[in-house]
Amino acid sequence: MLNKFHFFLSTKFKYKHFKEIAKNNAGFTLIELMVAMVLAVLVITPLLGFMINILDTDRKEQAKINSEQEIQTALDYIAQDLQQAIYIYDADGINAIKSQLLYSGSTDRVPVLVFWKRKFEKEAIELDKVITDKKKNDAFVYSLVSYYLIEDNKKNDENDIWSNQYRIARFELSDGITADDDYNTKGNSKTADPGFKLFDLNKTQGTLEQKMNDWEKEGNYQNSQNADVLVDYIDSSQGLKTIDCKSVFPKSKKKADSLRVPAVTNNFNNASFYACVDIDNTTAQIFLRGNALARIEPKNNNYQNILKSYFPIANVKVKGRGFIGVE
Repeated sequence: MLNKFHFFLSTKFKYKHFKEIAKNNAGFTLIELMVAMVLAVLVITPLLGFMINILDTDRKEQAKINSEQEIQTALDYIAQDLQQAIYIYDADGINAIKSQLLYSGSTDRVPVLVFWKRKFEKEAIELDKVITDKKKNDAFVYSLVSYYLIEDNKKNDENDIWSNQYRIARFELSDGITADDDYNTKGNSKTADPGFKLFDLNKTQGTLEQKMNDWEKEGNYQNSQNADVLVDYIDSSQGLKTIDCKSVFPKSKKKADSLRVPAVTNNFNNASFYACVDIDNTTAQIFLRGNALARIEPKNNNYQNILKSYFPIANVKVKGRGFIGVE
């Protein structure tokens, strides 16, 4: 009898012990899980939104920085190039020679800056019968430089590498280098680019402007001749105004429309890349505006005052330091 009672008590205690263990190891109830999920959503959602906002802000700021750097770099390059100018065409001049320029029949691009410069060619001539260790000599050549504002005409082409904004391209037409036996050269020479012809100042009549406006190319351009893109993401927003060029060059005797280039606008908005040109002083002030918004919003990226921080602008006044007719 005593053994049976002992067995009953031991079994009772073991059952209670196992019940307590099972209770301690039990999972969450459905209500507990729902409460935990609600709390997690309330905590994680604001944090997730905060992180997304930080990433989006960083992406926008990086787009602004990239555009600002590209615009300033392009303007610095153009300014350095223009410092070598001996003559800069204004609107009247570009209208006079536009049929002689590259892409004269194109409707998706327009010449903005066109100028002559005297270009330095380092070690362009190989020497013969020289006493010193110098085997090559430097030379100078004339060249005609054109900067074009180009519209993207492949906006729906997925393989198009350019943005749906404007871009700026540069084309240079250079003279050749002819070896001169008076300098003991080896007779080597460099031919002029197809289409090149030097301006003619030997005409007895006409002003310098008239003589430069009479320039005509030599022969035809070749299909291999193309302008090199300098910078992309130039703003294509429409309806923006340009500065009055008479305020830039108040002493000029020419009208404002003659001072401002590009002369041929077609359907272009020329407020994103244009210049005021004073041919008498071989001086130009260049204006440039980019579009950083187009990097993050490919479609809805027109200029708005509240978003002007996305449209970096820069300008510079440059005086050509070259002299025409110098050998």
